[in-house]
Amino acid sequence: MQSERDEYLTNFWYAAMPAHKLKPGKMRGMTLLGAPVLVGRRKDGSLFALHDVCPHRAMPLHHGHMLPEGVECCYHGWTFDYDDGRCVCIPALPEGDPTEIEKVRVRSYPCRESQGLVWVHFGAKPDAAPGPIPQLPGFEGATPKVTVSQIFSCNAMWAVIGLMDPAHGGYVHTSWWWRTGKRVLREKKKQYEPSELGFKMARFPLKSSARPYKVLGSDVSTEIRFQLPGVRFEIVEGSKHRAGGLTTITPIDENSCTVNQCLFWTVPGLDILRPLAHVLVHQFLGQDRTAAIKQQEGLKFGNKMMFLGDADQEAKWYFALKREWLEAERENRPFRNPVQPKMLHWRS
Repeated sequence: MQSERDEYLTNFWYAAMPAHKLKPGKMRGMTLLGAPVLVGRRKDGSLFALHDVCPHRAMPLHHGHMLPEGVECCYHGWTFDYDDGRCVCIPALPEGDPTEIEKVRVRSYPCRESQGLVWVHFGAKPDAAPGPIPQLPGFEGATPKVTVSQIFSCNAMWAVIGLMDPAHGGYVHTSWWWRTGKRVLREKKKQYEPSELGFKMARFPLKSSARPYKVLGSDVSTEIRFQLPGVRFEIVEGSKHRAGGLTTITPIDENSCTVNQCLFWTVPGLDILRPLAHVLVHQFLGQDRTAAIKQQEGLKFGNKMMFLGDADQEAKWYFALKREWLEAERENRPFRNPVQPKMLHWRS
């Protein structure tokens, strides 16, 4: 039986993959939240997502073909409608056979493209109506300038609390372009508040004199948000321009997850740096992935984690949010955010 911490959260949109990796007329089989899912893009650009196993002889549908009427299984030609998973053809049945093939179905999932990612909605029930897809504020409808996707060989919850951890930077992210010289611990005090399905670090001013922020203008400030099931937003705004980051963590199974990191900006002429930014983001995210892999060496012995002080408060909030969502679902009641406003104080 799964523990409460290991349970997948349903009734959420999950980022399946970067949108540019799914070309028209192509489909891809993947595992999402422990389930086989076929994600595809029709020639007109529209997306679909179906259960990736034919109910006839358990053949994965991703080995099949995309026909005008639906996905055809490569084994016996059973074909399933893109939109609702209804069977529309069983070639072996002779004309006049009374079998009601439309009663044969594979599960279909709502599937949409938003901010450069393909999102799939996992409802507690197949016909559950999906809510809005998470959107990085200020960049609604925009395409990211940089998208990096990596598989972390760990449970999604460890990736979540690792990526939100405010104290690991000086020990994990040691690239020459990020931190140089002797490690110096600095006092940090930040106000945190509850936000939709999570919490946020209240907006605070940055040093506009710092070279990276000058391109945004004066009065530069930032805000960082986290929301269930595993989405992080970072918005940096100045008097002239803004930049932002969208990070998503999607479970593959109990022992692995996909992390997508998307960067956005409105600064004219900065696109020339996209290739360099992609390399740096890939390296930066890869350092978190390496740390997560090393951590699994200790976790496999059943060691429990200790959460101490304000530097670990975000992790404690995450588990409280997850527990509350699961309880609200079981009790069929509205979600009640357990996070309370608090000033956090740590060194990093």
